Amino acid sequence: MSTFIHDDFLLSNDIARKLYHDYAANLPIIDYHCHIPPQQIAEDVNFKNLTEIWLYGDHYKWRAMRTNGIPENEITGDVSDWDKFYNWAKTVPYTLRNPLYHWTHLELNKPFGIKTILNQNTAKTIWDECNAKLQSPEFSCKGLIKQANVEVICTTDDPVDSLEYHQMIKDSGFETKVFPTWRADKAMAIDNLDDFNVYISKLAETSGITIQNYADLLKALQIRQDFFAEMGCKLSDHGLDRFFCDDFTAQEIEAIFTKAINKQALTVAEILKYKSAVLYELAVMDHNKGWTQQFHIGAIRNSNTKMYNELGPDTGFDSIGDDLVAKDLSKFLNRLATEDKLTKTILYNLNPAHNEVYATMLGNFQDGKIAGKIQWGSGWWFLDQKDGMEKQMNALSNLGLLSRFVGMLTDSRSFLSYSRHEYFRRILCNLLAEDVEKGIIPHDKELLKEYVEGICYYNAKNYFNF
Repeated sequence: MSTFIHDDFLLSNDIARKLYHDYAANLPIIDYHCHIPPQQIAEDVNFKNLTEIWLYGDHYKWRAMRTNGIPENEITGDVSDWDKFYNWAKTVPYTLRNPLYHWTHLELNKPFGIKTILNQNTAKTIWDECNAKLQSPEFSCKGLIKQANVEVICTTDDPVDSLEYHQMIKDSGFETKVFPTWRADKAMAIDNLDDFNVYISKLAETSGITIQNYADLLKALQIRQDFFAEMGCKLSDHGLDRFFCDDFTAQEIEAIFTKAINKQALTVAEILKYKSAVLYELAVMDHNKGWTQQFHIGAIRNSNTKMYNELGPDTGFDSIGDDLVAKDLSKFLNRLATEDKLTKTILYNLNPAHNEVYATMLGNFQDGKIAGKIQWGSGWWFLDQKDGMEKQMNALSNLGLLSRFVGMLTDSRSFLSYSRHEYFRRILCNLLAEDVEKGIIPHDKELLKEYVEGICYYNAKNYFNF
């Protein structure tokens, strides 16, 4: 049985096919936000089998298997890797119309060259063929990155990370640039005082200073940010349920921090004030460095307490939140803009009901100096599929400038996820081509070429200046 993933997949007319094949397909990838482990790149790991590279840590697939009635032990438990893969293969036919069906077959097609549809009958043949290829140098971590034509990778790293593996990658002469991204969320996570104090101790150790007050905390973070900058970092990232922008005074924050490091219970108001203060200071630090700050907003995490206690975070028990964002987002950006401390910013929403809120907020804080300074990121997490990406690009087109969009990223822990860039590029080219066919936009070949190449590659290259 042949797959439906062919050269013209998702390309509905001749214009779409030309835009994709002539302009988009062969452009390098700038993957400016992901979660792949730099250690695996540094050590150039060859994965033992398809489950190890494809199913370990993939909570998208885990959710689908649970919904399909696969017992947890056969998804994340101690059954063999073959059994886990076979359970996924049995589930794939039932993912029809879910983006997992597209992603699965795109990832089998590239890099493995497999054009067979995965199901329980084809599982063994695909398992054997992929496992054999995974043992070759072309399918090591670095080999897969080269095959995908990746120019830049930005991982996600905590301020206490040593970044030793980034140094190893740099020293190895690897052609793809691999940079850290500053993710300081744990410095804000004052909700759990035990975990917070453990983290403050780690931060003190790595920064080389004693943290006895709030000023010491900021000094330690600055020391670590300077180190990240020396290692090539140009971006920060935050994963937050909301923007924190409560009013506070310096005296209040100092008192709150003192209570926290002495493990004295904090009120909800104190927690919000502290988070607001730290988020503001981190944004100012980014501005002073000339970095781009990213905000991923709106997830409800670890909803299933029972499964969180068994499996921990990032295991597939998160969903879209519905907190209001407009006033907090406006207040947060406005304070920074008023003080001339608003750096380049990328906003990602998880709730599609907020699409137009984010798309209109961008225009309030552009500065007329940097094209697309305030960006609305591509469809994220539950929205990084065809429908979600089309809605994001349509809203951005209607309310901003799609032409200045910095495009797609993987936001993934998998070395096989570079096909998400192919997916995005096909969707973009088809979106533009269908407008041409309908007479909504002109068939201006040079303008369309500029749009496609910019959104797929050049906008990001110029915006981040890696």
